[in-house]
Amino acid sequence: MKEIYVNQIKERDRISSTFLVRDKITAMAKNGKPYMTLKLMDSTGEVEAKVWDRIDELSSRFGADDFIRVEAKASVYMGKMQLVVQQLEKIADDSVDIGDFLPVSGRSAEDMRNELEQLLDSLENPYIRDLLRSFFDDSVFYRLYSRAPAAKSMHHTYIGGLLEHSLAVAALALDVAKRYPQVDRDLLISGAMLHDVGKVQELSFDRSFDYTDEGKLLGHIVMGVQMIEDRVRAIPGFPAELSMKIKHLLLSHHGQYDFGSPKRPKFLEAVILNFIDDLDSKINAVQLHVEKEQQNHGWTSYHRLFDRYFYMGQQKTEGVSQEVTQYPSTPEVVMPAASPGTSQRSDNKRESRHERPLGATLGEQLKSRNVDLFTRMNEKGEPS
Repeated sequence: MKEIYVNQIKERDRISSTFLVRDKITAMAKNGKPYMTLKLMDSTGEVEAKVWDRIDELSSRFGADDFIRVEAKASVYMGKMQLVVQQLEKIADDSVDIGDFLPVSGRSAEDMRNELEQLLDSLENPYIRDLLRSFFDDSVFYRLYSRAPAAKSMHHTYIGGLLEHSLAVAALALDVAKRYPQVDRDLLISGAMLHDVGKVQELSFDRSFDYTDEGKLLGHIVMGVQMIEDRVRAIPGFPAELSMKIKHLLLSHHGQYDFGSPKRPKFLEAVILNFIDDLDSKINAVQLHVEKEQQNHGWTSYHRLFDRYFYMGQQKTEGVSQEVTQYPSTPEVVMPAASPGTSQRSDNKRESRHERPLGATLGEQLKSRNVDLFTRMNEKGEPS
């Protein structure tokens, strides 16, 4: 059993506990001496650790995705908690409980399954109902879908995140369909529940969260369309146009070419799906950033992707609100120059739609773009 979790670490604590190594980097200090930077994680979060001595000896004992026991001292550096490691040892996999090391959805698996069942039972289109049932009544598929995170980083980055995110998008879809009766409710629900279905193959999540080789080469949109095609073929008489529209929901749900969508939304339900998917992703990303902060008042640390701090309210002491008067200054952010050897951003471009600045208005997002959603020609003058 773990002795201490990341969210329990305080400055000057002496730490003796087990963590999962999410990342391991060896570098050279200005004085020419090697050092090692580790990202250690458990179910409550991540903490950076530095190893300054005996680098060759200690580095040979473990790798990324291994479990290690560390002896370290906690300190705050540049506003963030950091461990300075004096000793570490690799721990056998069978001696740990994986549930102690990976973050898990705050919603219970049973509650989410019950909500899913109610949603499926409410479907009136028999073909859409059969298609969704073919996925969610498949125990092998559902085990993956109900465990997968919704992304490697940014939003719903925990076990059960994909199911939680999809149900939240479906709930938003129901709200929109009630307000706008011209919306095809069942079609929109199919998009909500299947738009990220390819992530069960795009992401690996047995240990840490990462991309599979297939995920890096193909991406969840392409894989998801193929998965739907395979299921549709097994349903007798499935309407060709309905199949095409469901696939378009997947192909266009990132909204713009720059955000990884092979197509832009070209019918009403596709436009709605694009916005409600992005809405739930952004809300969750802000919540996760606020929740991971050590303090519960004032301002959060700087969020690079959102390009801002977030306000968490005033500090309360003995029932009296104290005005927070110290405001953070905007740090200098230096973006690395692109190089032929830099592939991480291109591999992750499929998530970039959720990583654009949070405050972008519709006008700002579509600035300098062709705003005709139903144009027959794309920006290259070719049929879109």
